Amino acid sequence: MAVPSAILDLARPARRIAVLTGAGMSAESGVPTFRDAQTGLWENFDAASLATPEAWNEDPPLVWAWYQWRVGLVRRVKPNAGHFALSEWGRRADLRITTQNVDDLHERAGSAVLAHLHGSLFEPRCTDCGHVADVPEPPDEPVERLDPPACRSCSGVVRPGVVWFGEMLPEQPWDAATASLRNADLLLVVGTSGVVYPAAGLPSLARNHGVPVVEIDPEDTDLSDQVDEAWRTTAAIGLPKLVSALQ
Repeated sequence: MAVPSAILDLARPARRIAVLTGAGMSAESGVPTFRDAQTGLWENFDAASLATPEAWNEDPPLVWAWYQWRVGLVRRVKPNAGHFALSEWGRRADLRITTQNVDDLHERAGSAVLAHLHGSLFEPRCTDCGHVADVPEPPDEPVERLDPPACRSCSGVVRPGVVWFGEMLPEQPWDAATASLRNADLLLVVGTSGVVYPAAGLPSLARNHGVPVVEIDPEDTDLSDQVDEAWRTTAAIGLPKLVSALQ
């Protein structure tokens, strides 16, 4: 499967590349999507209802246990060829990654992530002072309840470092993401369904600034009518071919 010539024509002259990644970026590593992650102990729980401030306020040990289980899921998998391809490209060009994913697979592949729009499983923070805390080792076996740790700075309760439903995105990651688009020669959108806003609005923002948008995804998405070129392939297949072709 060759890289479409129209995509190469857009990528070859690009010196500043913005990248937006979603769940499809990590799927080939074995990271289940948010709603597909409910197995075993957690299959009778609704993921969307656990990922809310209300759930945390009602039962912090339940929510903390679920997120620690997700930490364990991610730690058992490895970055895929797509992650490593972006890391290689980033060593040769000004490539800035914005991700909707809360895993650390980009970083483990060697990329510096500009913005985790929805936070990170690996940056829990204090509910009182906001201090970023270390991630405890998750239990070997899933448990339904687990007391959250105390903050080392102020002894407050540490919460998961993700953006819950009903919470605003942090300003700094969003501002960094939008700034990268305004200065880019190309926006590459990889593995995102385009249904979660405001992240889903980034391709339109890029095009409003005259930045061409390329989508890599095996299926049509809600963003497909907002891109200049689309390649129906996966991250782990398409990205290494693209980066290799640009050498």
